[in-house]
Amino acid sequence: MKSYQMFIDGEFVHSGSGKTLTVINPATGEVISEIPAGTAGDVDAAVAAAGKAQRSWAKLAAIERAHYLREIAQGVRENAESLARTIAEEQGKILPLAWVEVNFTADYIDYMAEFARRYEGEIIQSDRPNENIFLFKAPIGVVAGILPWNFPFFLIARKMAPALVTGNTIVIKPSTETPNNAFAFAEIVAESSLPKGVFNLVSGKGSEVGNALAGHPGIGMVSFTGSVESGVAIMQAAAQNVTRVSLELGGKAPAIVMPDADLDLAVKAIKDSRVINTGQVCNCAERVYVHEAVAGKFIDKMIAAMKETRYGDPLTEEDIDMGPLISKEQQEKVDAAVKQAVSDGAELVLGGKCAERKPGFYYEPTVLINCRQDTDIMQKEIFGPVLPIATFKTLDEAIEMANDSQYGLTSSIYTQNLDVAMRACNELKFGETYINRENFEAMQGFHSGWRRSIMDP
Repeated sequence: MKSYQMFIDGEFVHSGSGKTLTVINPATGEVISEIPAGTAGDVDAAVAAAGKAQRSWAKLAAIERAHYLREIAQGVRENAESLARTIAEEQGKILPLAWVEVNFTADYIDYMAEFARRYEGEIIQSDRPNENIFLFKAPIGVVAGILPWNFPFFLIARKMAPALVTGNTIVIKPSTETPNNAFAFAEIVAESSLPKGVFNLVSGKGSEVGNALAGHPGIGMVSFTGSVESGVAIMQAAAQNVTRVSLELGGKAPAIVMPDADLDLAVKAIKDSRVINTGQVCNCAERVYVHEAVAGKFIDKMIAAMKETRYGDPLTEEDIDMGPLISKEQQEKVDAAVKQAVSDGAELVLGGKCAERKPGFYYEPTVLINCRQDTDIMQKEIFGPVLPIATFKTLDEAIEMANDSQYGLTSSIYTQNLDVAMRACNELKFGETYINRENFEAMQGFHSGWRRSIMDP
């Protein structure tokens, strides 16, 4: 079993608590590592190191900071295979997707490094003669990056790379479910020439380390990806110091299937969007609205497609579409959501139970039809391989139901009509609308949203 240490001020150190937490492989239920159970004192040490390093880091030319980022990106590529296997082992992600995550992370770090020569200030006209107003972009200071477990490695880069290239330093807190990849990243940083204290890693429970980071007076901004409930707690902690907060929270992405849609394309794209990472993706299709004229054909095709979904242990089985859910707790939550949907009147046409396969936290690919708009299955995030379907008569009705949500992250529509597609783009209250394709963002696109999904400073 592996054992890790936190990374503070360029050194691997034990937690002041002397206590550890265990990490489980969700495909087998086996304990695979021990990590330090960090404390508020460990957060103090990491923030102090980051604050000290930030003063000299900010004085470097942005292009010099970019050179360090590119060095780290190269280190990620050189360790891609071991990183992918680490992610697959602790998160249950299939290996091909883990490889995508690792390579996308390296590319994203390089992409952000390119902004060293691109981010700009402004010269604004003054009301006074012979005077100009210069608007400079200045570093915030120390950034706290609090990570989720579903795409844990990429989110290190999303928090770290923009912060570092613009002159900030960072303290990362990984999820207790999937911290091993973050420690592997810290090892790459340790082998690079990045100055000490610019990147720091403190592990531990959110109630201890997460709250201490969010409420720390030495933190200039908290960037968090995770649940709405945790996001609210972070905002409350950050409010003590009026700290800036950037949140990416839940999603309940609607997919609208129009009567003129290419049904085979729609089925494949929605199915892929639903089972990717075993349905544990905040921006992927969570509910389908299909026009009643094609509902029968669409549902038959979707049931057949979902039935063909292959699942298993990502490290021992090839040619699979998904692995296990992240934990026993998540498996129970998904199962409870499906049972509640049936109790609320939805018709279960495929799956609907924990997989008989043992050990591991697997759930059968599931399709529910005749789902009412006001039920939890259409309103609350599922985070599992479960697809609820409802029908509609008009585009107005479909858009109204799609917008009837506390979330506003992503959406999609399937149609051959350009006017319909553009109307959806204009009227769907979601940060992203995908047309005739699966929900998967481009790094050069703005990942943003509405309502309880996203809050930017």
